[in-house]
Amino acid sequence: MEKKLPSAYRRFATDHPAVVRAYEALGDATLQEGPLDRKTAELVKLGIAIGARLEGAVHAHVRRAQDAGASADDIRHAVRLATTTVGFPTMMSALSWANDVLGAGK
Repeated sequence: MEKKLPSAYRRFATDHPAVVRAYEALGDATLQEGPLDRKTAELVKLGIAIGARLEGAVHAHVRRAQDAGASADDIRHAVRLATTTVGFPTMMSALSWANDVLGAGK
């Protein structure tokens, strides 16, 4: 997974390892302190990234959702669900970002 991390994040982690350890520990704690399985949690986080219009986060959570067992169809469905909440243009942008990771596919 290390090589998939953006270079800016890798540089920041090198320069500020304690901050990154704390950040990653918080992420682990929020995942463990609830009933959602990792796949579901990553699809939720994908939805949050779409709503916030964060391209890098969409890329990251598509990869993490795949690692947690989500299929390309699961991920694209999660993206399409954003249509009625954030609008068609935002959903289409997010779909293109997801497809950056998934490949052209459907």
